[in-house]
Amino acid sequence: MCGIAGWITATDGGPPESVLHAMTDRIAHRGPDGEGHLFCATRDGRHQAGLGHRRLAIIDLTTGDQPMHYTAPDGRRLSMVFNGEVYNYVTLREELKAAGYRFETTSDSEVVLAAHAHWGPDAVRRLRGMFAHMVWEHEAERLTVTRDRFGKKPVFMLRQGGGTFFASEIKALLAVPGYVPRLNTGVIPSYLNYRYVPGPDTFFEGIEKLPPASVAVWQDGSLKVSRYWSPPDGSPQSPLETDDPVSAFMDVLQESVSLRMASDVPFGAFLSGGIDSSAIVALMAARSELPVRTFSVGFREGAYSELRYARDIAEQFSTSHHELEVSADTLMDHLPNLIGYRDAPVAEPSDIPIYLLSVEASRTVKMVLTGEGSDEILAGYPKHRFERHASRYHTLMPNALHRGLVRPLVSALPYSFRRVKTLFDSLDQRSVEDRFPRWFGALGPDATARLLAGPADDDLNRTPPDSFPFRTAPGTSPLRRLQYFDQTSWLPDNLLERGDRMTMAASIEGRMPFMDHELAQVVSRLPDDCRIRGGQDKWLLRQGMKRILPAEILERPKVGFRVPVNDWFRTSMRDWVHDHLTGTGSLSRDLYDRGELERTLGDHNRGRQNHEKLIWTLVTLELFLRRFGLTV
Repeated sequence: MCGIAGWITATDGGPPESVLHAMTDRIAHRGPDGEGHLFCATRDGRHQAGLGHRRLAIIDLTTGDQPMHYTAPDGRRLSMVFNGEVYNYVTLREELKAAGYRFETTSDSEVVLAAHAHWGPDAVRRLRGMFAHMVWEHEAERLTVTRDRFGKKPVFMLRQGGGTFFASEIKALLAVPGYVPRLNTGVIPSYLNYRYVPGPDTFFEGIEKLPPASVAVWQDGSLKVSRYWSPPDGSPQSPLETDDPVSAFMDVLQESVSLRMASDVPFGAFLSGGIDSSAIVALMAARSELPVRTFSVGFREGAYSELRYARDIAEQFSTSHHELEVSADTLMDHLPNLIGYRDAPVAEPSDIPIYLLSVEASRTVKMVLTGEGSDEILAGYPKHRFERHASRYHTLMPNALHRGLVRPLVSALPYSFRRVKTLFDSLDQRSVEDRFPRWFGALGPDATARLLAGPADDDLNRTPPDSFPFRTAPGTSPLRRLQYFDQTSWLPDNLLERGDRMTMAASIEGRMPFMDHELAQVVSRLPDDCRIRGGQDKWLLRQGMKRILPAEILERPKVGFRVPVNDWFRTSMRDWVHDHLTGTGSLSRDLYDRGELERTLGDHNRGRQNHEKLIWTLVTLELFLRRFGLTV
């Protein structure tokens, strides 16, 4: 896991090499083990390319420095900076050896370079892993920038002054001469509607995300971006011919775990005590000669701590277990710094303990396996069960009756009925584009319009979002349509971005066995009832692990890591929230209709409605504006 930065620009007026060093310095936390830079011009002198790298050494510790250079059998020269891991590199290396390619290192990076020399930009289709890389072909004078299928590794782009700049994090692009950071006000409605910004947009004007599963190719002065893969839930798949779908799934999951245990440095696993991380630890333990190092985080306040479940799994599989207990009232002290690492508002309060756990793990390991992606691939959220019946509800409950009868009754429910309120708020949306974000408790288009009714800025008054990422072929089920949204928006723009930033902020690598594209392909070829059956979510995983994990873990409802901001915003942080959002020093208060904002805060404070997610969304936006000195 590393950090990359670079550019392709016109030579006339292009930045000096010192800028490349400044860009990589800003992402030094992604690679504290080394750095390297390449700066070269095209033969006609009209364009220049720059490649910069910060290295976190995981594989091939002595000969894996970058930029890495490679000479193909026919004499063509290539150079590359690479971020991530390719897990099938050993197999690819043997295939390339048979084609006449030679290797001087044991690194996956050299295999990626040789694959590019052999297959060109299409080589990315053969890679299994998480990655983002930039390849410069010296003779062809072609730059290729690539991002992995699900978007686990980030690439941001800035087009300016006849050139394009690339980096693993936005903060590196802020070092580009002539770029003045400005708030992209057009994303505010989408941010409130989703609680994150769907790609390719970002909060910074002029800076965009290279979409997941995309390749950007520059040659002869032109940059073209194309997509090479799409999650299989987005279109009908041919059925998998098997009499035992559970074994078929478990075979590829076990392979996925084994591939991700390849490392030349100490590694471990994050263990929450839920089924996802417990399954990963169990499969790791079966393949490790040494005790697996496991890391868990919980609150000293027992009501919010689940450390006992993680401890039970650690004891069952004889792991070398490490626990971190944090005090809830100190978490917010870390929030401004984490906003700086993320270059955006921190989407979830749980990002903070994940970062603290990463810092703790970094004391003894440089890589961890985690359980992210299981819910999105295997249908593990309550919304996945409910969405299957949404159309039936809409048929039985006309919109007028829902809004005239059901909605007032649900709104009158006590404060503690948060999940019920979210369910019917979501069903209130007849359009899938509006309903899908609501399942996670986002604000919703009507409420967004009311909250933003005050500003005159046309960007803020447009209906969110303009570029909804939901696209799916006819014939897919309601469940798969929702999961396709999860896999193309919620994951890359929120959860995977969080996982990358919070671990890399602590200079460790996170690997995600459930986020394997071949695993997703197998699941997509099985019927929907292999995901949800008899009201039980993640049926495949629960069946596959029922002889390995205790029933207490298998039957636990999904909890997630709960941070008690709901209580804080009504008690100890009440005045702090009000001052940040409505006080004279607030940078964001002019975004909102003052009356609507006061009603929202008042309803939460009095316990009439639970607005913790919205208040968190607004507070972290305010802290983001302050951190980067942006104005609305």
